[in-house]
Amino acid sequence: MGKFFTKGRIALLIIFSMLIIDQIIKIWIKTHMYWHESIRVTDWFYIYFTENIGMAFGMEIFDKLFLTIFRIIAVSTIGWFLYKCVKQSMKTGFIVCLSLILTGAMGNIIDSLFYGIFFNESTHAQIATFMPESGGYAPLFYGKVVDMFYFPIIETNWPQWMPFIGGDHFVFFSPIFNFADAAISCGVIALFLFYSKYLNEAYHAAIKKS
Repeated sequence: MGKFFTKGRIALLIIFSMLIIDQIIKIWIKTHMYWHESIRVTDWFYIYFTENIGMAFGMEIFDKLFLTIFRIIAVSTIGWFLYKCVKQSMKTGFIVCLSLILTGAMGNIIDSLFYGIFFNESTHAQIATFMPESGGYAPLFYGKVVDMFYFPIIETNWPQWMPFIGGDHFVFFSPIFNFADAAISCGVIALFLFYSKYLNEAYHAAIKKS
């Protein structure tokens, strides 16, 4: 059993299984919910369908085409680095972290590359369909990333006496994100918590062996 679960196979298992889960969730949301439709799970957890053209957690900073190309370059670089780490038989936990980051980036790239041509527009009055006869809502590279997880853990108003923000509405943890974003975040956090020193060593080892 140990020989079967090699580090390379573990990486592939994580990548393919989590990528499939990510796409199943996104496709279900896209084809079953109206844009900005919300499903209450608990007071602090909602399924809230939205889309963005930007980076993780709905941020929109750069041009869409630039972001898609940047993601492709980033995924290629991470994939190369992961391959080198597997070949060098580096720590399994380190490889798992890299696999999570790679999977998350790949999941959002699929949205950016293909969702514009595979689906029509999601609106308040229209649920998107897969491969519509009228065509998709955007050309290749210009698809929107589907987000759905919303955790307004604390929702209140700032006290009136506070300067500048008194009376303003406040939501603790307002970003809306997807499964791919969560994979990236978990991978990055675990990487820096447990493998920050090892990361630099692994990078230099991979460069020397390339």
